[in-house]
Amino acid sequence: MAKVKVTLEVGNDGVAVITIFNPPVNALAIPIIAGLKEKFDEVARRNDVTAIVLTGNGGRFSGGFDINVFEKVHKSGDVSLVPDVSVELLVNRLEDSKKPVVAAVEGLALGGGLELALGCHARIAAPRTQLGLPELTLGVIPGFGGTQRLPRLAGLHKAVEMMLLSKSIMSEEGKKLGLIDAIVPSQELLKVSRLWALDIAERRKPWLRSLHRTDKLGSLSEAREILKVARQQARKTAPNMPQHQACLDVIEDGIVHGGYSGVLKEAKVFKELVLSDTSKGLVHVFFAQRATSKVPNVTDVGLKPRHVKKVAVIGGGLMGSGIATALLLSNIYVVLKEVNSEYLQKGIKTIEANVKGLVTKGKLTHDKAQRALSLLKGSLDYSDFKDVDMVIEAVIENVPLKQKIFGELEKVCPSHCILATNTSTIDLNVVGEKTSSHDRIVGAHFFSPAHVMPLLEIVRTEKTSAQVILDLLTVGKIIKKVPVVVGNCTGFAVNRAFFPYTQGAHILLYSGVDVFRIDRVISNFGLPMGPFQLQDLAGYGVALAVGKEFATAFPDRTFTSPLVEFLIKHGRNGKNNGKGYYIYEKGSKPKPDLSVLPIIEESRRVTNIMPGGKPLSVTDQEILEMILFPVVNEACRILDEGIVVRASDLDIASVLGMSFPSYRGGIVFWADLVGPKHIYDSLKKWSGVYGNFYKPSRFLEERAMKGVPLSAPASSSPSSRSRM
Repeated sequence: MAKVKVTLEVGNDGVAVITIFNPPVNALAIPIIAGLKEKFDEVARRNDVTAIVLTGNGGRFSGGFDINVFEKVHKSGDVSLVPDVSVELLVNRLEDSKKPVVAAVEGLALGGGLELALGCHARIAAPRTQLGLPELTLGVIPGFGGTQRLPRLAGLHKAVEMMLLSKSIMSEEGKKLGLIDAIVPSQELLKVSRLWALDIAERRKPWLRSLHRTDKLGSLSEAREILKVARQQARKTAPNMPQHQACLDVIEDGIVHGGYSGVLKEAKVFKELVLSDTSKGLVHVFFAQRATSKVPNVTDVGLKPRHVKKVAVIGGGLMGSGIATALLLSNIYVVLKEVNSEYLQKGIKTIEANVKGLVTKGKLTHDKAQRALSLLKGSLDYSDFKDVDMVIEAVIENVPLKQKIFGELEKVCPSHCILATNTSTIDLNVVGEKTSSHDRIVGAHFFSPAHVMPLLEIVRTEKTSAQVILDLLTVGKIIKKVPVVVGNCTGFAVNRAFFPYTQGAHILLYSGVDVFRIDRVISNFGLPMGPFQLQDLAGYGVALAVGKEFATAFPDRTFTSPLVEFLIKHGRNGKNNGKGYYIYEKGSKPKPDLSVLPIIEESRRVTNIMPGGKPLSVTDQEILEMILFPVVNEACRILDEGIVVRASDLDIASVLGMSFPSYRGGIVFWADLVGPKHIYDSLKKWSGVYGNFYKPSRFLEERAMKGVPLSAPASSSPSSRSRM
């Protein structure tokens, strides 16, 4: 491994070049920060140094502060692990240096990396260098003076946008804003930066301290108006996240009381936010996403992924066309097979619409769209399957049909070809029952719409080979998905963990709680919509089919609700026909449909579970817990059975597959924050009233009694189905 270090070289011109070495992105790890302080002290003392250039090795300035330090702070609760950079390094050693400092910026300067550059007296950049302060995505604010210097260099409006939306810009835009002083070709970057530093030293160019500037802040009333609008916007878009309002408070402090006061306030608020649950959750999700690609006995046994050049997709419906789109966008040849030319044309049209939609939104160039679509071929038989590297079956959830297809695939595909199914619930052993290629059969469970949703569950059976899993992990990354390896069971990881979600909501509904209040509570918690609106969106046919699968698999703990059948009987089908629990009209938001209430009343009478015949009196917090604690309970069973490699895999899967709020860290992480004991006690109490649906699992009971976090690895787990 390359050594983490900061080097210093003094040229004959009297310019000291200080370089950060910490591949791949020159993160500001603790030793780097210590090294920078040391080198700046040295150049301050040396008589042979007239000016200084600060840069990063390997074509990158710096990707920012080392996030591993946050993780250590969260585990230990010791915020003093974060060194004082803002005052000790940036103000005292860089900005107030008696010798001018120029940042030579290339590749990227993000977070603390950009803040270092902002503390210098000028910034020279290579073309297309990425600049940004994305700290809010980790639940904190810029902590090395960024909240103060960025508004003073780029203007308040742009700075607020860059920080609150974690939106980076390129050096070309930075130059227009005044954030970058000059853009020069990469090979001339150091030469021009040295000359610029000497020009400042000899007063041929201005010696500017960013923190002292006020010319771009506008009047106090203008600044307050910009901040007021930003506050209102943040309340709407990030209602449960404290870092947005905190960031605006700190910016305002600096505008009112001066930059140095703002820097001190920023450092104090930064340390408070690092210890917040929001930061703990977001940092956990950051690391959880990176951990999914480490699979024991797959990625650590010396196997090399095989190149997947051509993939066949069977079924051009919503899922099949979405999967095909994702593959085409990553330059993989796709054969789309359908049963007749009408369905095939429909599938191809859907793919074309998906791709053109991305062009319209500005996410794809016209040329790339044409290239992607040129890789698609339609087919009505298996003649194009003789050289495919993988097949993904995406037909309707029908066991005999899937078995027939897999039997045929075994005969027509090459022997190395991966045979994948996109089933969301059916047992893979059943799908491949009539074949002898069990080592090649794997689940590739995408979430709808497949070209947009980032999660890919890779489902392995006891016979799936490590090579096949590795290949699919690699394809997942190529098509920009987050692949999570899971074991084979009904619903796999995400759908299984969340099957009690809607059922808990129905129990509350039958207990007399208002349907729209339930949805509101869940939305306020941070999910994009509540369970009833989600049912409307997914369609009632899906709700009934999936409900049956889970009732068969887990009859001991399924709550069966007749409500969806009642809604269908009354001519409702959710968003599909514009009438469900909500009314759906083109161009307007879904509105609660009060005419659904008599149908709900009718099904309440049939179910008759109201405790003592009276509507249940509950707080919003209790509604939340009665819906989400059963999900935690099922997650515990998934952990106990070894369906996932590690608890954090279930966290990232819940965030990416169910849109569980990332700032709450995922379902297991959130449960540990709430406390397993409280969850266990609550479930035990409710199971006395409502029966087995709420009965705590053995895993939850053991962890609650011993005071062990749910996420702690099992010391002696049964054979894990996700690692084999």
